[in-house]
Amino acid sequence: MALNLYTPREVLLRLALRAKEKRLFLNLSQKSLSDRSAVSFGVIKKFEKTGKISLESLLKLAFVLDALNEFADLFSPKPLESYVSLDQLLKEKTRRRGRK
Repeated sequence: MALNLYTPREVLLRLALRAKEKRLFLNLSQKSLSDRSAVSFGVIKKFEKTGKISLESLLKLAFVLDALNEFADLFSPKPLESYVSLDQLLKEKTRRRGRK
């Protein structure tokens, strides 16, 4: 079971920070990112400051920042893990003493 260590607000801010870091790594200004992504300069500026952005705009930015594939598996079903049922636990043999 995964524990949620971050609040949605914290995830927004971390995502915005990573996007800004990736933009700077690629040596893009907010204006050039705006021109390449068709997301307005104001939206990019607000996103990097507050983390707030529409999903469509976020995906456009992710495309330009070469991170779109990371969204592909966002809500994919996870494989079921093998769980031991209570019945199986009760049917197990009792513990034996070790033999030499």
